[in-house]
Amino acid sequence: MTESDKVFAGSIPKFYDTLMVPLIFEVYAAHMAELVAASSPDSVLETAAGSGVVTRSLAQELETDARYVVTDLNQPMLDYAATRQGADSRIEWRQADALDLPFEDASFDVVCCQFGVMFFPNRVAGYTEARRVLKPGGRFVFSVWDRIEENTFADEVTNAVAKVFPHDPPRFLARTPHGYHDIALIREELNRAGFTDIKIETREEVSRAPSARDAATAYCQGTPLRNEIEARDASLLQLATDRATAAIAGCHGEGPVAGKIQAHVVVAAG
Repeated sequence: MTESDKVFAGSIPKFYDTLMVPLIFEVYAAHMAELVAASSPDSVLETAAGSGVVTRSLAQELETDARYVVTDLNQPMLDYAATRQGADSRIEWRQADALDLPFEDASFDVVCCQFGVMFFPNRVAGYTEARRVLKPGGRFVFSVWDRIEENTFADEVTNAVAKVFPHDPPRFLARTPHGYHDIALIREELNRAGFTDIKIETREEVSRAPSARDAATAYCQGTPLRNEIEARDASLLQLATDRATAAIAGCHGEGPVAGKIQAHVVVAAG
């Protein structure tokens, strides 16, 4: 992972929330909210909350007296998330590093993190922090994307953009969002952090967009892939988006498009 992989700023948060979230994140957020709320937790910590898609789903499921702390390392994303959430006295918004959480030991019943651990510079450190702030018997619920070949639009966009920069293809999507999919490695790193009861489910869902253009714009302009493209040649951002649009349309048609997405959903305790 490069430093630019972690930069969600400028217009990226808005494109991310309005295009990427409905494209690939909402369906998994609803499932995560169900998993977290199933034990009727009194206190929940969300790390790497992004633009708040899990927050919006989970807030509807938690008890009226629950404590819900929502954090992200990236302040622009957290600020945007707060604007999308209605007033709720249960929610505390706080910038925080998941590898160095500013909370006391045994503070939460559940820690959750949707598609964020791939961005951790040291995942074992992040897992260790999650375990530290969990109460005895607490659960760590998180998700990671499966390999890019199992995620249709991400794969098509990556291949299309590579043709725009054949000598230095942007690899953000394959490298970071889809770069941590080895179940054996996930288990091993959780074990090193002290988790002993680990359940991993691989879930296939369908990604949908109103058009190939919406899907391509989501990936090219609503993720740090944009940073990679602009670092090479900012004048080619639109061309890269156009090429990605053509690639998706060529495979899925000119109207509404649908493609496979696949992720691993992890529940760890111990």
